[in-house]
Amino acid sequence: MYSSVGAFGISLIAILHILLIIDLSLACLPYIPREAWDAKPPKSVEKFAGRIPYVIIHHSYQPAACLTGPECCEAMLSMQKFHQQDRGWNDIGYSFAIGGDGRVYEGRGFNVVGAHAPRYNDKSVGICMIGDWTVDMPPENMISAAQSLIEYGVRRSIIASNYTLIGHRQVRPTECPGEKLFKEIQNWPHYSPMLDVVDPNGIRT
Repeated sequence: MYSSVGAFGISLIAILHILLIIDLSLACLPYIPREAWDAKPPKSVEKFAGRIPYVIIHHSYQPAACLTGPECCEAMLSMQKFHQQDRGWNDIGYSFAIGGDGRVYEGRGFNVVGAHAPRYNDKSVGICMIGDWTVDMPPENMISAAQSLIEYGVRRSIIASNYTLIGHRQVRPTECPGEKLFKEIQNWPHYSPMLDVVDPNGIRT
């Protein structure tokens, strides 16, 4: 028996992360972990506990929609660079992103405080649909992947069974997640028409 997990450079967090990737794969979710899109390390990681009460849907606007694995990896790197370097955030802002290839790309992951929705970052999953969904609808494979990710989170008791689903514009003055996508998510389970928009100048992102 090994005397120390640390002797092999594997932390408990790393092991749990590997198990999550395996679990998501077994759940038939086409899941791309951070390592696969060559994510830069986060500047810091702040976790929050408990079942997640909110799911917030976004679109990236820019970068534009990606259709292949390499394109979507480039989109993830572009967003992370913009968020970390230009915005000064710890990491890419979103918990997950959905590519036009129908894959779920890991951002900060579950139960990590994000930078996607002021005042909700420590109690939500932020899911970004890569592309501009103002005029066009995301393809069905993207919608299916996002819904499957939410369902997975509920099944694993990561997301609360009575979670509230909203669009980004419902908590911040923004066009996000795009008019077409916003109308679409109003048909998804647990959507709420709640509004909690305040002056963004008075709050931290």
